[in-house]
Amino acid sequence: MTVDTQTERDALAAELARCVRCGFCLQACPTYVALGREPDSPRGRIHLIDALATGRVSITDALADHLDLCLQCRACETACPSGVRFGRIMEAGRALTLRRGAPLSWRLRAVVIRQLVTRPSLLAVAFSLLRVYQRAGLQTIARRLGLTRLLPASLRMAEASLPRLPRRGAVPETSGDGDAVATVALLKGCVMPYLYPATHDATVRVLRRLGYRVVAPKDMGCCGALSLHAGDLETARACARRVIDAFDATGAQAIVVNAAGCGAAMKEYGHLLEDDPVYASRADAFAGRVRDAIEFIAGHELPSLRPVAATVTYQDSCHLAHAQQIRDAPRQLLRAIPGIELREMDAPDRCCGSAGVYSIARPEMSIWLLDEKMRDARRTGATVIATANPGCMMQLDLGVRRAGLDARVVHVVELLDEAMNLDDAVR
Repeated sequence: MTVDTQTERDALAAELARCVRCGFCLQACPTYVALGREPDSPRGRIHLIDALATGRVSITDALADHLDLCLQCRACETACPSGVRFGRIMEAGRALTLRRGAPLSWRLRAVVIRQLVTRPSLLAVAFSLLRVYQRAGLQTIARRLGLTRLLPASLRMAEASLPRLPRRGAVPETSGDGDAVATVALLKGCVMPYLYPATHDATVRVLRRLGYRVVAPKDMGCCGALSLHAGDLETARACARRVIDAFDATGAQAIVVNAAGCGAAMKEYGHLLEDDPVYASRADAFAGRVRDAIEFIAGHELPSLRPVAATVTYQDSCHLAHAQQIRDAPRQLLRAIPGIELREMDAPDRCCGSAGVYSIARPEMSIWLLDEKMRDARRTGATVIATANPGCMMQLDLGVRRAGLDARVVHVVELLDEAMNLDDAVR
């Protein structure tokens, strides 16, 4: 939905018309709860996008700021009784803003994502340099001397959020044998192999234990979710086409994704490419085969699990709970593990403030939300915080350090892998 043609303008108008301005979304919206301002609520942003699309207002810094402050967590979609698809509205609104003269920060963000995140070779170089920064002791020196305080707020947040980078895990292109019941394909993604390769390793082991042959296409690249959220729809579409080509070539029955934000975007490829004469039908079929790893695993009978002694609280990743409507599956898996005591937070589905690159773009709001989340987590007394998305993992890792909590952050699949106690041959 680019709002370039009358058909596209009519489609956006139809989405906007779903909103009856009832206000049920207000208390579900993290930025409205924090600020109490109508333009920073879903209802207010819908009004702004409607005015922008119909030409009643032009782009101003204030208007762009209200749209930029949105986390795109889509909690409002869960709360809405009228079925407003706010995610689609915001994607169209940001695309419109980017095309009609967005602030420089918006344009720079889109360019950085397009030129760095979606280009695997450059991303590999960037993470290699970050690994040297950490392992050569430069990070320790910079922090002790206070040099990181000289960075702009966004870069300071990015540096603070960076977890200890492990050696990059190499997800094999094929894992499993001829006795497998079926073949599934795993999304490697753009940052997961650098930030949390252990999550990929655990996912492959669990899938193999369930009897699957796992393939991971070499040239899949980025799924396009970050560009989509930044309003750069053409880059998002280019990423989607490349991903579809890579996975269709595997012949896999299902595409398994252990990053909730990526999975949500991939399940909506049919909408993203609905006007593409070559890819529209392929995108629909592809989206129908995408499964979040937790969703996929929860649909199977699990083997015997060994006890994992831990008190766990679960943080709903926004794009799993609100975009994909998957809430019970992660809790079902955690409760299936002997020894785990699951303690719920008061607001487990309130955004932690990660939201893709939001924590870098809007560090003040991101930190406010994170500190609220850590207070919620502390009240549970949990020693493990489980979630379902690498961005959430990185944000919660930072939160644990800021709050001084004695807790570790893991993906749900990692706990399941630990409980399966796979032998060395499978590992």
